[in-house]
Amino acid sequence: MTPTRLLQPDPDGIADAARLLRAGGLVAMPTETVYGLAADARDDRAVARIFEAKGRPRFNPLIVHLPALDRVAEVARLTPLAERLARAFWPGPLTLVLPLREGGPLSPLVTAGLETVAIRLPAHPVAQAVLQAFGGPLAAPSANPSGRISPVTARHVLDGLSGRIDAVIDGGACVVGLESTILDATGDAPVLLREGGTPAEAIAALGLPLRQRTEAAITAPGQLASHYAPRGRVRLNAAAPETGEIWVGFGPCPGADLSLSDTGDLTEAAARLFHALHEADALAGPDGRIAFAPVPETGLGRAINDRLRRAAAPR
Repeated sequence: MTPTRLLQPDPDGIADAARLLRAGGLVAMPTETVYGLAADARDDRAVARIFEAKGRPRFNPLIVHLPALDRVAEVARLTPLAERLARAFWPGPLTLVLPLREGGPLSPLVTAGLETVAIRLPAHPVAQAVLQAFGGPLAAPSANPSGRISPVTARHVLDGLSGRIDAVIDGGACVVGLESTILDATGDAPVLLREGGTPAEAIAALGLPLRQRTEAAITAPGQLASHYAPRGRVRLNAAAPETGEIWVGFGPCPGADLSLSDTGDLTEAAARLFHALHEADALAGPDGRIAFAPVPETGLGRAINDRLRRAAAPR
């Protein structure tokens, strides 16, 4: 087992990360959403190492990260709808599923054999610096073992993947704390494939009719029913804890062991969600139980509840 290097988010650390990536290595990097496990999206062997390190099913496609809008044409076709969404929300926590460029450079492992590809432009300055220094597209799912809690600090990455990846850049805690919203932008109207850091209300404010996903097939990352799971069992919409449960509150919850937001602020709750899952998991232990107070199904609350339902799903 090769030790995982901890890199600083300075010019030397960025240069080291780019060298590792060019050599087919795996580098976890901070984004505004969660830490991503980056590899050269054009290198079959490097992409295969992502699946191996995470224990991720190969039918589950990956998100490709790019530094700028003018780079999208290298790997995908930017539809008129996608360009409108991109100019409104990129860089930021929004992923667009686009038609794959025929004859493009991406490894087929990235798209799981689909004719579409998921693209994001991260807003985090460290992720942007790595992309610029590397000079190519990076496949970067969340930097955690598949199905487990997403990492929002470098420590979380090391707890799950130390010895399996080459390096992690310590860029501090992620600000948004939830994965990106994913939209299918291949047609005339966006189709919501995953709730995330860009609320549906912000998309609707563009005057676009946001449709809901109807098919059961996996067409983008983040669609597995069981995901983001701690070791213990999770119970939702708990107004009070049962005996032996670690209770995570939202809003006024006297006696709660942890809280997503004491004031009921959904932005704070989104940023705290994976921190709270990691903390509750440590308190509960592998056979413990975790209960979450109700979170409103509005704005970022829908994305929070989506993650919690997947964390609580049968495994």
